[in-house]
Amino acid sequence: MIINTTIMPMADLAPNTALLRLMTWLSPAFPVGAFSYSHGIERSVHDGLIHDKASLQGWLADLMNHGSVWNDAVLFAASWRDADTGGSCVEESALGQAMAGSKERHMETMLQGNAFLQAIGHWSNAESGAAREMPYPVAVAMVAARNQVACEPALAAYLHAVVSNLIQGAVRLVPLGQSHGVSLMAAMETQILAVTERAASSSLDDLGSAAIMSDIMAMQHETQYSRVFRS
Repeated sequence: MIINTTIMPMADLAPNTALLRLMTWLSPAFPVGAFSYSHGIERSVHDGLIHDKASLQGWLADLMNHGSVWNDAVLFAASWRDADTGGSCVEESALGQAMAGSKERHMETMLQGNAFLQAIGHWSNAESGAAREMPYPVAVAMVAARNQVACEPALAAYLHAVVSNLIQGAVRLVPLGQSHGVSLMAAMETQILAVTERAASSSLDDLGSAAIMSDIMAMQHETQYSRVFRS
């Protein structure tokens, strides 16, 4: 595996430039295929565990504070720090793969990460020579650091994109109205910011998930007879 470890001097971008890059990299239009993954939510809706706005909000809060999204946030922060000091995020990448609790969760994070690295070559400081096998949060964090985008804004934008994608999937599955989806995004702002702040000062020792039902739903989704999403 060949990883390019050449870096540019670290200095945060002008706020508007960093904002534009984050909006582009984490836009639904950026070609990582995020829209095709439900992160096990499709099975949760199928089994009646998620059935309205309140149950969806509780599910997302658990993922962010105690589950896979929390682990992604910890990996993101650690990867950003590693890349910021010249590292190649090998340990974080291996941990990200190991933390995937099922076959399709592994596929979800790896395919999105690989697609992100393939699409990022249009930016001058992108890791065009990096390995293409990297979990999604690790890939985004590494590119953010190499492009001098500060850690906390990048992490907050990443979490916002993940939560937004899951809400949009649930809007179709539950179903919920678009107004409920927007209302839920507004309600999740405080938690996104809180998790961002907590994860930014975390270490790899803080990895760990207690969202067992989410993992079970992801596993059961793999064998679901009829489904819309890939995970």
